[in-house]
Amino acid sequence: MAKDVLVLGAGVIGLTTAVCLAEEGHRVRVWAERPPARTTSAVASGLWGPGTTPRDSAWSKVTFGEFSALADDPASGLHFERGLQVSRVWSEPPWWVHDFVDVEMCAPDELPEGMLIGFWCTAPLIDLPRYLRYLTDRLAAHGVEIEERTVRDLAEATAAAPVVVNCTGVAAGKLAADEDVRPVRGQHVIVRNPGLSDFYVELGGEHEWAGYFPHGDRLILGGVRQHGQWSLDPDPEVAEQILRRCIAVEPKLADAEVVGHEVGLRPGRTEARLEEERIGESRVVHNYGHDGLGVSLSWGSAREVAGMLAD
Repeated sequence: MAKDVLVLGAGVIGLTTAVCLAEEGHRVRVWAERPPARTTSAVASGLWGPGTTPRDSAWSKVTFGEFSALADDPASGLHFERGLQVSRVWSEPPWWVHDFVDVEMCAPDELPEGMLIGFWCTAPLIDLPRYLRYLTDRLAAHGVEIEERTVRDLAEATAAAPVVVNCTGVAAGKLAADEDVRPVRGQHVIVRNPGLSDFYVELGGEHEWAGYFPHGDRLILGGVRQHGQWSLDPDPEVAEQILRRCIAVEPKLADAEVVGHEVGLRPGRTEARLEEERIGESRVVHNYGHDGLGVSLSWGSAREVAGMLAD
């Protein structure tokens, strides 16, 4: 039965959830404090990765299937690339390594200096600014527009719709009175791509690591995890550290032109929250707290929301 649904948030979780619901026939509206291009999702590196718990693994596999279907559509921003993933922390490959495609483990003499394990694989890369526009266009095809509006209380949302889906990311901490939500600040340096097609990422780093992710002429360099920090201003010292780590891995980056700096606040939580509660006569479905796996888990969690509203 078609329902009137209000989705809060226009990052990748909110947009994907809204697309799923609209395409299943629900009457959907989207309220968002920030437009898609100004969300944390818009500045993500865009590398799909498998979930590291059974539930997240299932969600990431659903997302992988959706991304595979979109890779032939240039408008989507999806592209599959070969890349090297390494770790100086882990001595054994993680159990989820074979969720990637075409995995080839590195021999010890093939590893970069200081790394204990490494593997080549093929994985989806998502050009997030283009992908968010693509999702917005899919919503528009169903007559759904994004209304910029700040919601300070869930009761305000439930007064407007009998079903509310809360996809507000790090803002959900205050909106849903969830003390488990905390900002995990990330920062990227954007350079003009000097001709790299492979991606590279160090796994297991708690606070900082080297990683680069090609999206055509744009190359995203990372990364950091700064817990509890709310600042959206780029830190020049952090940027310099990111550049230094990435240049040590790929010397071609020493001469790359820096074209921008980006900062986003991941919605940190012990695990993503996907559950329903009642507020008055309205149903509220919470779908937030995906931390740095929002892109990877987006379609899986969105499909689960759609299933909850199918009755």
